[in-house]
Amino acid sequence: MLHNNMLHKILKDKNSPKEHRHRVSTKTKRLIIPKKFTISRWITQNFFIILGSAISALGYVLFQIPFDLAAGGITGLAIILHQYLPITTGMAYLLLNIPLVILGYFKLGKMKFLGSTLIAVITFYIFTDFFVIYLPGAFKQYPISQDLLLNAIYSGILFGIGMGIIYRAGGTLGGTSIPARILQQKMGYPLSQSYMFTDLSIIFIAGFIFSWEIAMLGVLALVLSGIVTDFVMEGSSQVRTAFIITKHPKVLSNTLMAELGRGVSTWMIKGGYTEADQTMVYCTVRRSQVSDLKYLVAAVDEKAFLVIGTAQQAWGGVGFNQLKHRKAD
Repeated sequence: MLHNNMLHKILKDKNSPKEHRHRVSTKTKRLIIPKKFTISRWITQNFFIILGSAISALGYVLFQIPFDLAAGGITGLAIILHQYLPITTGMAYLLLNIPLVILGYFKLGKMKFLGSTLIAVITFYIFTDFFVIYLPGAFKQYPISQDLLLNAIYSGILFGIGMGIIYRAGGTLGGTSIPARILQQKMGYPLSQSYMFTDLSIIFIAGFIFSWEIAMLGVLALVLSGIVTDFVMEGSSQVRTAFIITKHPKVLSNTLMAELGRGVSTWMIKGGYTEADQTMVYCTVRRSQVSDLKYLVAAVDEKAFLVIGTAQQAWGGVGFNQLKHRKAD
């Protein structure tokens, strides 16, 4: 129920489906999203968190656990702990996460943090112990490969795919990501450095316990997992942004719109050294259009100043996919 003192209006956008015309508070100027969309998005996000946990657990059980390939993180520590305690690797992972999840609850956002993290941690534990029991009977040969290098590569790929899906859905597998995020918030350490310190420390311990060959392969699996996780989260960069300072902004703008089919924006700027008023043209293009862009800029103004940058995604505008009211991204 909405507060009686809060006034609302309907966003009258004829180009949007009726169900997308959400109410906006004229008091707080905030979009009020109906509960059905919130619930639907929550269900979708948690479905992908569970899916990502299953894929990560599959890579973990198939390629890491049979060879004690401790590739950092709590998963690596669980493999080490399993050698000394009469518990399953999945249970070791769960027990190691309990104090970290409690710490994250008090330091990283309470219920919002706790909900998605608990779902990921518990489902990863369940899938890990399930796969450990049933996967050996599902294959004629188990482990499916005795090549340690192949196991390191494919564990990094599968674990990274699962982690990317989990992160994209707004979840986390807990573990070393919790102290890493706390260090970032409290002491300003970059996340990459915090992850590197915690994960490499665990791999270093694994080197002493198992072998240094296992430790080196663990580093490879860790690096591959990070690369694949980033790729799943963001995708390959297909978009380029161009900043062009030119004396012929009108001609250049019309040329880019006509030849490349992209929208442009212009604004007035002042040179820092010359203090002269100039015009900057901004345009977003596909990676495959960069060569044409440079040709057209040079054809209009050989003395133009052109800077091309990398963007991860582009939505809306002219020539790109339109933003949609999706349940989850």
